[in-house]
Amino acid sequence: MGFEGSYLWRLRQSVGNQLLLMPGAQVVVVDSEERVLFQRRADSGQWEFPAGAAEPGMSFRDTAAAELFEESGLRVKPDDLIPFASLSDPALHLITYPNGDQVHCFALCFEARVWTGDLSPGADEVREARFFEPGEFPEPLQPQTKAVWDLYCVFQATQVFQAC
Repeated sequence: MGFEGSYLWRLRQSVGNQLLLMPGAQVVVVDSEERVLFQRRADSGQWEFPAGAAEPGMSFRDTAAAELFEESGLRVKPDDLIPFASLSDPALHLITYPNGDQVHCFALCFEARVWTGDLSPGADEVREARFFEPGEFPEPLQPQTKAVWDLYCVFQATQVFQAC
């Protein structure tokens, strides 16, 4: 869908840049060579994992699948997504975007290892997208993305759901 016309966009028409609480989802996509997908945001130029805000009537899994497709062109079945962490700590997840919009994100993080389609970044939100070797981080990296990566690494090592 993109930002314009979305639920968040409609809210912004009424509240401007004021702080909003926003549920959403992030996806760590891992290919068969264990490389990880990162995308460069069009607005800030920072690299991140595919992520986005929920729309009314959507579950966290549905949100993750929709955002992954919208931002990367990759399709994943919601049931194939593996939840590994949740994010809510305002010290890290209170974000001010370049346009001044403020959000406190509450997100569920998923791993995706099975998908269809070809990588084709969503032109309105994503400047570029590509897979990187594990532990290789593109710069500049969005700070929240590093936190998600750290949670993912702990989950991989322990198989225990993480919360931040």
